[in-house]
Amino acid sequence: MRLLLSPAPGWAVSAALLLVRVVVGVAFILHGWPKIQKPFEWMSGMPNPPPGIMQALAALCEVAGGALLALGLLTRVAALAIAAVMVGALALVHVPKGDPFVAPGGPSAEPASVYLAVSLLIAAVGAGAYSLDAVVLRKR
Repeated sequence: MRLLLSPAPGWAVSAALLLVRVVVGVAFILHGWPKIQKPFEWMSGMPNPPPGIMQALAALCEVAGGALLALGLLTRVAALAIAAVMVGALALVHVPKGDPFVAPGGPSAEPASVYLAVSLLIAAVGAGAYSLDAVVLRKR
């Protein structure tokens, strides 16, 4: 029981952060890749889409932020960029459409909310020891 209640060793925390960073980072690369192909018009199907430059910035944040997150490089900046995109997704798409938080088989605010929470967690705790941030900071 003590093992379950005591703080996790540093290597386990860093390994868990690595797994979360890689999974979320790759997911954002895959989500953003089709958007980056048409960066100024990927939201053209929605009523009152944001300006093209905002669409391009969101697509760039997803692809570049996902790559940086997976690598653990500039991790806090990447996580905050992804969080900003998720706030935009919630504010521009899910809330105006009245999407429920969870809707099995239908549109919901759940994925954007979970990605927002995870990215804020990563921004708060950092990349962990198994990251390029740790390698760069070790040299200083």
